[in-house]
Amino acid sequence: MIHQKDSRLVGQTVSHYKILEKLGEGGMGVVYKAHDERLRRDVAMKFLPAELAQDAGRRDRFYIEARAASALNHPNVGTIYDIDEFEGEHFIAMEYVKGTTLREKIGPATLPIDEAIGLAMQIARGLYAAHQHGIVHRDIKPENIMVTAEGQVKIMDFGLAKLSGGTRLTVAGTTMGTVAYMSPEQFRGDDVDQRSDIWAFGVVLYEMFTQTCPFRGDNPTTVMFEVINKEPQHLAELRKDVPGGLEGIVAKTLAKNPADRYQHLGELISDLDLVNRGGVPTITIIRTPVRRSSKGVRSDKLRWVITAALVVLAAVGVYLFVPPPQRASANIKTIAVLPFNNMSGNTGDEYLSDGMTEDILTNLGKIADLRVISRTTMMRYKGSKKTLSEIGKELNAGVVLEGSVRRVADQLRITAQLIDAGSDAHLWAEMYDSEFSRIFAIQSDVAQKIAAALEAALTPAEKARIEKKPTANIEAYKWYLKGREYASRNRKQDNETAIDLFKKAITLDSAFALAWAELGNAYAERYGFGAEISWLDSATAVSKKAMALDTNSAEAYNALAICYSYDGKYDKALEAYHKAIDLNPNYFGAVGNIGTTYTSEGRFDEALLWLKKALVLAPGNPVLATQISYAYVHLGNFDEGERWLMKAIELQPDYSYANIDLANLYVLKNKDQQANELMKKVVIVHPEDPRILDNAGAIAEATGNFSLAKEYYQRSMKANPSFATDPGTSSGIGLGHILLKEGKRNEGRKLLNQARTLQQKQIEEGDVAFDPRHYLAAIFAIEGNKKEANAWLQNAIAAGYRDYYDSQRDPWLDNIRNDDQYKQIMAQLKAKLDSMRTKVEEMEK
Repeated sequence: MIHQKDSRLVGQTVSHYKILEKLGEGGMGVVYKAHDERLRRDVAMKFLPAELAQDAGRRDRFYIEARAASALNHPNVGTIYDIDEFEGEHFIAMEYVKGTTLREKIGPATLPIDEAIGLAMQIARGLYAAHQHGIVHRDIKPENIMVTAEGQVKIMDFGLAKLSGGTRLTVAGTTMGTVAYMSPEQFRGDDVDQRSDIWAFGVVLYEMFTQTCPFRGDNPTTVMFEVINKEPQHLAELRKDVPGGLEGIVAKTLAKNPADRYQHLGELISDLDLVNRGGVPTITIIRTPVRRSSKGVRSDKLRWVITAALVVLAAVGVYLFVPPPQRASANIKTIAVLPFNNMSGNTGDEYLSDGMTEDILTNLGKIADLRVISRTTMMRYKGSKKTLSEIGKELNAGVVLEGSVRRVADQLRITAQLIDAGSDAHLWAEMYDSEFSRIFAIQSDVAQKIAAALEAALTPAEKARIEKKPTANIEAYKWYLKGREYASRNRKQDNETAIDLFKKAITLDSAFALAWAELGNAYAERYGFGAEISWLDSATAVSKKAMALDTNSAEAYNALAICYSYDGKYDKALEAYHKAIDLNPNYFGAVGNIGTTYTSEGRFDEALLWLKKALVLAPGNPVLATQISYAYVHLGNFDEGERWLMKAIELQPDYSYANIDLANLYVLKNKDQQANELMKKVVIVHPEDPRILDNAGAIAEATGNFSLAKEYYQRSMKANPSFATDPGTSSGIGLGHILLKEGKRNEGRKLLNQARTLQQKQIEEGDVAFDPRHYLAAIFAIEGNKKEANAWLQNAIAAGYRDYYDSQRDPWLDNIRNDDQYKQIMAQLKAKLDSMRTKVEEMEK
């Protein structure tokens, strides 16, 4: 058990907070200065006193304080960072700021009128923000209002806050607040609302302009009698330079009957602003008699005496304020969602915290006015010790969202806080205690609150998509989250597990569109791992099912687009990708895949535009860096291509396709030995991957190492069980070419004919990609059929073939390299690439 009320707690570490010194204590808690070792900042920590921790009602009030305050996001309201329990002690961590209390500002000398009005308007705005969240402070007084050296107001200590309409936790007969600022209805024990805060604000206004409290007395009973029965002295009698309009404003805030006061602070702010500009608001003061008890005045007086005996005057906690830094501006709407921490103490719940991260990220991504860093990028920071400012700088993100998930059975506690990465200022925070079944409502609320905090535009259509529940079956959602966790690992064995889990989700809810979409992705990924083409057919069918179930599912369109891409139907793929982006402008997968698709079509100028857009959403992504390199190399900018490849390999040294592309680049630069040595290293890591072996064979063949190429091609065909029906492999063409060179004509021709049949069938079935056309051109060139070879080469160029520089050393084209028509075709291709390169250079100036 930690020690609260003495210095023994100083120097201890509570959770991840190191206690530095005791600042003060009051009726609802002890306050310490502490250092947050995780986020590397000083905070003020309030502990519930030990004697109250056992009192369920007081403890509940403590948590309501934190929940209420953490819901607020306003520059004039002190921020709650965290609420937790440690060794049986309950605490909140809050903003630690350096400044003076309004009481100290009022004390030394009369405030200038313009300064007083400016401070008053800030107080009103902060309090109005709280009221709009349904929060009543109930203890507004100068001691709870801080003013920084820059003149910024912070309303502190919502320790007595009560959520409107929430559980009434006040013990019967207990009156809360400081007597001089309490409204008549508080003394009567009536329910209070925002109008009681408006009364207290009126008392504060009166003091700011006059340095005098409007209701005075030698003891609490006398003060209460004044509040109930007396009208304060006019401002003009105490200060000659008070503008006439202020008299009416203060009088209206101090009306005895709540119905006669300002009903909300928006009206009061407008009137203050008018006075500040030299105007005089039209204010009608109505004096409605306050309803008395039927027992008469004597009963009321007895009530005042009893109430006075029960009033606890809270000691003022000492808060030191650090002037809040300026918010970032250029990239304030670029948000990085850090992986939520799993606080359950059970690694089996990791899927839940990761799933919460992704779904909040997805909801935010649906807001076009925000830029949301991709999940794949953010998962790199899981468990990272980097500061938020370091993360923000690396990702060029203005704000960072961090949070945690704790599950006990079917109960969840989810915390989330939005932080300015540049200044470390808290922009919004919230804690949710709820049943698992409300998880979708929480995810939706977080996204919308963040949009509001960043002043991002949220269209009705975006709001509707964010609020839509993906499934009504919470168990199906759990299986879906687990499936997504396995799918994200990008490994063959995990892909199989993911498919089984998505199927379980669909069994529980056959209308669960997201589960169908992820199943489509998993089927397509299976094909990508080298499985037979039937998996791609299944992926297409399942993705269409997802789209039919939810026409507003970006995930469904993206899954279908991936299938079209694998099948070479690029126009259809682009159409589906663009639809996905319409529904989720921050959908990194779709944005990046548009760039990849344009690359496949040989439209490198457009490809680079989209790939670099994707890089904004996924800074430091090695796949994107490799794709960007591919475009530059094909445009003939080898140096820029190599720079991007080295960046990709630096980011992920074992990324095989970046190393393959680097080996290809070595071939173009006539560095044959380096090319083959690099591919040997890649093959050692992936000894049975048919596509990697296929590439290794092509590089060895291009460098004239035919024996090594033959070995790689044979291993590729052996590793690919569907080789005879897979049009995506070129191993058969390469091996057929080598066998012909060895004089094994029958074996060589058999392989070439088999490859020709596969490619022709692929084209007949609607494949518009350049690959099958290029392969046919190569087969005819190997056979010496120049006419057919050139015809198919032109066909391939029309479909996007752009391998001008690769063709210079392509051994499959040796038989037509000196043909005049071939030279003309390649000259035209070179001119096309030069034109694109000029466009790119102009765009990059």
